[in-house]
Amino acid sequence: MSAWLDQVFQADQANNGGVVRRSVDDVLKHSSRNELVTEARQRGFHVVETGDQFVIICNTGELKIHC
Repeated sequence: MSAWLDQVFQADQANNGGVVRRSVDDVLKHSSRNELVTEARQRGFHVVETGDQFVIICNTGELKIHC
């Protein structure tokens, strides 16, 4: 895992069940989509890509999207 991605997952929000948001451009510049998704999956988190953002839901609970 890249040092940049390691910092993403060390953020307070990531460690407290919160939400972390990063731009797609930043992820692709410093890491990769595959590496982000793989790391989130290993932690049981969820990743949503919307527009130019990745939204990482740092919670292992069930994810329901309503609209």
